Amino acid sequence: MTKPTPFAEIAILLYPGAQLGAVHGLTDLFSVANLIVHRRLGDGAPRIRVSHWRGRENGAGAERAFDSDPGASGDPDFIVMPPAVIAPITADEAAPLARWLRERHARGATLASVCAGAFLLGETGLLEGRPATTHWFYANDFADRFPNARMDIDKLVIDDGDLITAGGLMAWTDLGLKLVDRLLGPTAMLETARFLLVDPPGREQRHYSVFSPKLRHGDEAVLKVQHWLQATGARDATLEAMADKAGLEPRTFLRRFHKATGLKPTEYCQHLRVGKARELLETTTRPVEQIAWDVGYEDPGSFRKVFLKVTGLAPREYRQRFGLAAIGEGVPPEDAGRLQASR
Repeated sequence: MTKPTPFAEIAILLYPGAQLGAVHGLTDLFSVANLIVHRRLGDGAPRIRVSHWRGRENGAGAERAFDSDPGASGDPDFIVMPPAVIAPITADEAAPLARWLRERHARGATLASVCAGAFLLGETGLLEGRPATTHWFYANDFADRFPNARMDIDKLVIDDGDLITAGGLMAWTDLGLKLVDRLLGPTAMLETARFLLVDPPGREQRHYSVFSPKLRHGDEAVLKVQHWLQATGARDATLEAMADKAGLEPRTFLRRFHKATGLKPTEYCQHLRVGKARELLETTTRPVEQIAWDVGYEDPGSFRKVFLKVTGLAPREYRQRFGLAAIGEGVPPEDAGRLQASR
């Protein structure tokens, strides 16, 4: 039986600290997609060529360390930078590979990153002025290191044509399925997702992210207000009260607060309150209206609008996905009725 000819190559880059679980997971995902298409279309079906690349010892770019189609010619069409195991790659470690990636991009390759892999992509300089995402945990570090990239931490995958970035540590599944969709079509993508029992692309990272305020900005007056807001749950946090706590005029406080935190004071307070509400929705059976009151909202309708804006989910949807019932355990019998009522 003649082996189908691959029509696109996806290279996975084994940079220092790359997570091998994601490398092999992506390899398996593309293998499953190839199998599904072959079973549906037969020997003439298109297929994806998968390769692993690692940096050369002399620092001169990278070379193939594995190839699903050894001996086949051509350059990679896509190069994927997987997540890092512990911490993002440093600028010094990234420099040789960044040059190689820029060269490949100039020759037509699409570059893609997952989680902390975005730091390697950022070192190429190609994200200047371009939209990008990474793991929410690294959002502040990424913004500090690459201030000219247009960070959108709410998105789990941003497909900007020749550059694709995916957010969370396990978002390699979302990226892999998006590449399958591009190369083998939506039917193959959905069947691959169904086979692997994973959700198809379309989720948002803000459903999962936890608010991580900037605290190491060096503005002591703003930091004093942040600590006060954290201690009080942002209750009674009017502009006048915050400016007074900082010892600044309101206009000066607004300017310095936004410069230090990246958020307006009202947005910052909303994130703090929603963070507390998420915890209560996950771990208690209190009605949504009671939780709204507990976190400082007298109007449940206003609370629902803010919660949806920050998380991308309505409070009841969030509870259904992340609450006690979603976990399937831990709900005391006496709370079961209240949980249903709270929905």
